[in-house]
Amino acid sequence: MTVFLDGPRMPPARGGKPDALVILLHGYGSNGADLISLAPYLAPLLPGAVFVAPNGIEDVPQAPGGFQWFPISNLDPHLMESGARAAAQSIDRFIDRELEKYGLDPSRLALVGFSQGTMMALHIGLRREKQIAGILGFSGVLVGARNLKEQMRSKPPVLLIHGDRDPTIPIPAMFDSAEALAEAGHGAQWHISYGVPHSIGPDGLDLGGAFLANCLKTQKILAAS
Repeated sequence: MTVFLDGPRMPPARGGKPDALVILLHGYGSNGADLISLAPYLAPLLPGAVFVAPNGIEDVPQAPGGFQWFPISNLDPHLMESGARAAAQSIDRFIDRELEKYGLDPSRLALVGFSQGTMMALHIGLRREKQIAGILGFSGVLVGARNLKEQMRSKPPVLLIHGDRDPTIPIPAMFDSAEALAEAGHGAQWHISYGVPHSIGPDGLDLGGAFLANCLKTQKILAAS
């Protein structure tokens, strides 16, 4: 079943028509209002980008105001893969609608995820037919690795950032994800934020912003050439 998604957004810092779209996918039990708070920090590097942070597909009963992309009781890989697959249709539909709304090509789209949002960003971004500009994942993990080689349709740049004090998704998940991407015929840059728990540190935000700016700048040059 496809769910209509929406959430808070921030228009381009420079005003006018957007030249890029950054979609921010929040973590389990959070919401779009939480992750859209990254936009003011990223906007100076991406002054022409519109930022959108949709709320997840389902409410989380034990977290008032919180949403999830799919239910999680543990980090069972089979459950996470089936959950991500079920949620992907709604997010893909949302992406298509936003690109059409702003008149942008997929090469002008970047996906940013945190935790469960990173699971969704990787799952969707690697399976879309037309390659997007890049995927930035904080504190997450690649799901569906066993089928990725057969299902991967494009290879956008990927940056994974993870805190070494993360008790929720321990840092080995980042290395497992990078290794699985390599085994599937792709790859990822990665960065360890030392002393950071299950959150985004200042160094991660700086590196992530530079990564997004580079991805979108490169794509813009290619599109214009």
